[in-house]
Amino acid sequence: MESLNRMAIELVDEALDYAEELSIGGYDLENEATVLDFGLEFDGGVEAGLLLTEIQTAGLATPSHDLETINGVSIPHVELTTDHPALSLLCSQKAGWELTTEDFEGLGSGPARALVAEEEEFRRVGYTDAFDLTALAVETDADPTESAAEQVADLAEVETSSVFLLAYPTASLVGSITNAARVAELATFRLVELGYDPLDIVSATGRGPVAPVAPDEQTAIARTNDAIAYGGTAHVTVREDADAEVFESVASTAAEDHGRPFGEVFDDLEWDFSEVPSDLFAPAKVTIDVLGGPTYSYGETDEELLAESFGL
Repeated sequence: MESLNRMAIELVDEALDYAEELSIGGYDLENEATVLDFGLEFDGGVEAGLLLTEIQTAGLATPSHDLETINGVSIPHVELTTDHPALSLLCSQKAGWELTTEDFEGLGSGPARALVAEEEEFRRVGYTDAFDLTALAVETDADPTESAAEQVADLAEVETSSVFLLAYPTASLVGSITNAARVAELATFRLVELGYDPLDIVSATGRGPVAPVAPDEQTAIARTNDAIAYGGTAHVTVREDADAEVFESVASTAAEDHGRPFGEVFDDLEWDFSEVPSDLFAPAKVTIDVLGGPTYSYGETDEELLAESFGL
């Protein structure tokens, strides 16, 4: 497989070439790292969100966008499909980099993680990337700083001038689009978290509603998680069968706190994300299709809870 970062950088170049059309902006920091603003000072948009999703998955997944209804209201939905779930979703798209310095805080996803490759997923997949340029998508409501770029450069072992930080707040159209595109990733991650071999996951498709852009980051974080846990549907094709307990635990309906809006859960835990049970971060409904074997379906969506969360 070609370098994840090489494939992603080709898409970053496309974003820079069409920045005006995408309603995004790009600029260099003093240490020569490049920031692409996908929603902080610029509006961003649907196409920007879909392109950022492609960058996050290193070009190994195909996102699309259409309209569906929730409680009779038209709401955009994003669907994402990949035939390389281990690489595109676990080794790239997963939000696994807590980018924290003395003057910056954000959550990183994208192929830069594969240059560091310290997370458990990389050991199980058996992949480490090597390339001299890198991209990290950063979910944040603040402008990336030189120290943030330096952390990425140091851990990825590249020059600071080779770092591209793609920044966007959760409370933005790009934030809603890219989070809706995480349904397949979370289904794949839950399977692996439950002990399933990531290399036996053949393909994954996920579909989720695009949460209306919220007025603040906390509301946006709650809404985008509700979108997946109560509106996300996934289809995963796998090679090997497994115990029913494993497969049925992939859907968010298996979680003890299922049925409570994320805003309520976060408030109870004083917004300490590390305390939120991991089984809540999962699609509402999951179908698992075993090649040459049975097909399983678990979970259900909750339009009423979504309508309340989205303010419909």
